[in-house]
Amino acid sequence: MTKTAPGKRLFIKTYGCQMNVYDSERMADVLRPLGYAITDQAEGADLVVLNTCHIREKAAEKVYSELGRIKAMKQRKAEAGGTMTVAVAGCVAQAEGAEIMHRQPAVDLVIGPQSYHRLPELIARAHRASGERLSADFAAEEKFDALPKARGVSGFTAFLTVQEGCDKFCTFCVVPYTRGGEFSRPVEAILAEAQGLADQGVREVTLLGQNVNAYAGEGGLAGLARRLALIPGLDRIRYTTSHPRDMDEALIAAHGELEALMPYLHLPVQSGSDRVLKAMNRGHTAQHYLDLVGRIRAARPDIALSGDFIVGFPGETEAEFEATLDLVRATGYASAFAFKYSRRPGTPAAALPGQIDEAVKEDRLARLLDLLGAQQEAFNAAQVGRTVPVLFERIGRRPGQVVGRSPYLQPIHISASESLIGQIAPVAVSAASRGSLTGTLVQSSLLQPIPEPA
Repeated sequence: MTKTAPGKRLFIKTYGCQMNVYDSERMADVLRPLGYAITDQAEGADLVVLNTCHIREKAAEKVYSELGRIKAMKQRKAEAGGTMTVAVAGCVAQAEGAEIMHRQPAVDLVIGPQSYHRLPELIARAHRASGERLSADFAAEEKFDALPKARGVSGFTAFLTVQEGCDKFCTFCVVPYTRGGEFSRPVEAILAEAQGLADQGVREVTLLGQNVNAYAGEGGLAGLARRLALIPGLDRIRYTTSHPRDMDEALIAAHGELEALMPYLHLPVQSGSDRVLKAMNRGHTAQHYLDLVGRIRAARPDIALSGDFIVGFPGETEAEFEATLDLVRATGYASAFAFKYSRRPGTPAAALPGQIDEAVKEDRLARLLDLLGAQQEAFNAAQVGRTVPVLFERIGRRPGQVVGRSPYLQPIHISASESLIGQIAPVAVSAASRGSLTGTLVQSSLLQPIPEPA
């Protein structure tokens, strides 16, 4: 986040997904006109915001643990004659707002994910002790309309939310209850924000949404990507997270036709068992997913796939877990995320019979991660000997090293000048590990210059 002149100090701790990262950046934008500047230390801050996520296991417990530490900081600041305002934002705030206020009196404000545009008003009310401490509605359109048009960004990549909420109601998921129904931002608003990012030197945007490929603006996500690709200086477009049910033929075709649309697709499947998928209310079968992958690869043969998996869903048998392993082998992933099923209060799956023993879930997760890790290593190893375009983002940890990302999101380390940062340049890949690649710069005369900000 971009720092401003010294004034009030704002500390934001972000949990969970990329959408929360975007939301945290926008909170800073909302608060910047009030004189708040980002600090990387909660101790001594004037405003502390915990931007929470309810997807991961024990999410609420982690928030309460953090609040205990912040309460002590707030007390120390008060003893020194200062004031610290504490806000809990995001999905845990939406799901458990009243409980947070009851359990932790140090919290001054609870703000749902569709209400953070009201932070200045709520902070003012808290300071006046006027009483409104909980704001957790679903006014997504109102939120985006109220946000500042300008964004403060640093670096050459940025997140851009285009869609929020979910209408799918997977039985394990809290998103429809914490983020509300599906809402798509107007095309022109997104294009204006993207243009502003490009004007600040951003060369890659990642479009965000709970079901981003359910984007319902004119032309759908494929049409939006095509229009974004026309913005000068915006060379790379990514999107996440997708649902198989919303992967339409227009978007598949765009992957084969649009150079700016990176050949990397995060397409969660969750399970390889049709019975488990039905119990999850996913709305697709394993064969539907595999057929979809086939059509995507026919359009873009070099595309890399990523996915999400849940093991130990209630009632999952060993044979059904093996079906997940079979689907992974049939698909072949460049990277993936796998988790043990954990109950989310209020979700249908939490009340299902056949809850799986923790030791069984641990064993299945370890076996799945072994397979996924081997596939990732194989995918990375296959890049050795290739030359790939790399967007360089930062200096490395070693002297004389710079780090960028390939079209497939792999970190690539090379020895080169810092002047490469912000440029897209060809790199010959010479070595690979599970987590990253190493290479050397080639064809230096063909480097693309950093576009001048408008």
